[in-house]
Amino acid sequence: MAILIIEDERKLVDILKIGLKGERFSVEVAYSGEEGLEKAMKNEYSLIILDIMLPGKDGILVSKELREHHIHTPIIMLTAKGSIEDRVIGLNAGADDYLIKPFSLKELFARIRVILRRRKTTDSDIIKIADLIMDKKKHEVTRAGRVIPLTPKEYKLLDVLLSGNGEAINRRKLIDHAWGPGFKETNNELNVHIKYLRTKINEINKKPLIHTIRSVGFILKE
Repeated sequence: MAILIIEDERKLVDILKIGLKGERFSVEVAYSGEEGLEKAMKNEYSLIILDIMLPGKDGILVSKELREHHIHTPIIMLTAKGSIEDRVIGLNAGADDYLIKPFSLKELFARIRVILRRRKTTDSDIIKIADLIMDKKKHEVTRAGRVIPLTPKEYKLLDVLLSGNGEAINRRKLIDHAWGPGFKETNNELNVHIKYLRTKINEINKKPLIHTIRSVGFILKE
């Protein structure tokens, strides 16, 4: 399982990397909010360790933007501030847990295990619309019981469309989720990938599920 650390204190990062690798996690690091946001949008992680005080974009903004773009990776927020108000702000921004510096690695590892165990027991890993099912645990998409092979970008686009619960998703949100924030289309990449995704889904059942909403984006519904 991979963990992303978004923290600018390099000594703390080194300690966390050694400890997490000792617990058999693979670790990636970002030293700023912008770098962390980009990595979290492009790659899949089991958990994110996110400091609040970061250069540029702070941890609160990073957490909010991830949740706005339907990135539901669990977040443990780190801060030197210990007031109840600060903790509430962090949790309201989308964090799953909160640790005040300094903290023990044993406590961090215990909280990581609780969050990952809780995540495994949730039903949100399976999303279904009509006969289309996405199983996030298996990273598998089926329609009418048949597996649909998707590229990583097609999978990310479908994930966002499914999370819309029958509401239209604008183009910018889809692009940010699949390609990363700040990506600029040059060859109409979104339309091309949506076309491929539609073709694969409709091969199994001809009833279309992905619909175009002019001047907005796309919607997935029966």
